[in-house]
Amino acid sequence: MSERKLYGLTALFQTPDEIVHAAKKVQDSGYKKYDVHTPYPVHGMDAAMKLKPSNLGYVTLIFGLSGAAFALLFMYWAMSKDYPMIIGGKPFFALPAFIPITFEITVLLATLATVIGMLTFYFKFPNNSQPLHDTPYMKAVSSDKYGICIEADDELFDLEKVKHLFKELNGQNVSEIYFPVTEPFKIFEPKFLILLAVVALSTSAVTYLTLNKLLYITPYNWLMNQNRVNVQSKSTFYADGFGMRKPVEGTVARGFIPYEYKGLAAPVVPLSNPLLPTAQILQLGRKRFLTFCSPCHGNFGDGDSRLRGQFPNPPSLHSEKVRGWHDGNIYHVIVNGQNVMPSYSSQLSRDDRWAVIHYIRALQKAKNASPSEILEAKKETPSNAAK
Repeated sequence: MSERKLYGLTALFQTPDEIVHAAKKVQDSGYKKYDVHTPYPVHGMDAAMKLKPSNLGYVTLIFGLSGAAFALLFMYWAMSKDYPMIIGGKPFFALPAFIPITFEITVLLATLATVIGMLTFYFKFPNNSQPLHDTPYMKAVSSDKYGICIEADDELFDLEKVKHLFKELNGQNVSEIYFPVTEPFKIFEPKFLILLAVVALSTSAVTYLTLNKLLYITPYNWLMNQNRVNVQSKSTFYADGFGMRKPVEGTVARGFIPYEYKGLAAPVVPLSNPLLPTAQILQLGRKRFLTFCSPCHGNFGDGDSRLRGQFPNPPSLHSEKVRGWHDGNIYHVIVNGQNVMPSYSSQLSRDDRWAVIHYIRALQKAKNASPSEILEAKKETPSNAAK
């Protein structure tokens, strides 16, 4: 049996002041390869050991910036180049909408890099053969004692001198720590290779039999042979062969009022707006208008589309023709669409459409008010009322 190799010498101390003084003394004595172990962070220990700032922050910074750059470039390529989409009239590269994902990827990569880098490159973990593991010294400093360990690899290490130093510092339970005895094991021994082959063949056989035989035997095949129809698959139950069925013609969903003029060029009779133009309704109409209508019609209905070059600009909502329309005509266009404008019946509910019409009327009135109406509005302003 080979002689055990010395790892270092340890000593225990009772108070934080003692361990801080001992660390300072060891540092001033010229030792470089030593470490201090305490059950909690001790104030002043960094200065006593003259520790330099950690480089771990640079790892966090580099991977954090890399995560931000990756997130922004990936979203730019996916949303602006590979599959560009217009969402609510936003530009292809909508930076404010990309910020949450960018933040999450930045934090994720920075955190993972910090933890993995700290454990693997700085602490050299996993290291199950670390000599201090499972020693009375480590159990003591993990509970209520304070300890210091000077490694035997230090250039100034001398066993007797270190013992004398610990004695001067009133160190207790001075112990010699040795490297654990390792037993060599040849991985390519015939017995190990045979065992490895048996395990691999057994695992492969059990997996194959389970996935290819057992799951097809009653009663284990009930998951596969269910009385159902997969989405977009052929059905043998119905004569037309379609598994997905359309609703019965004329069916009306509960709580849904169908639009009786759907598909017609114009409403047969004018429809009246059932909603009153209250402040709440106008606010709802403004919100829906800016979300769904403003990308093409502009924020004020002037037809100044933000999607120039992608779709033809629509006519202004302030023309005499549109201002002369009944509310039902505008409602009809919203439901059915007109020319290149699609139907917005699925985006806007019934009340939303009428609220949008109220807001359009408010825009028309604001831009086409008569002189008498402007004068009357000035009289009703708070400043004039105060005078």
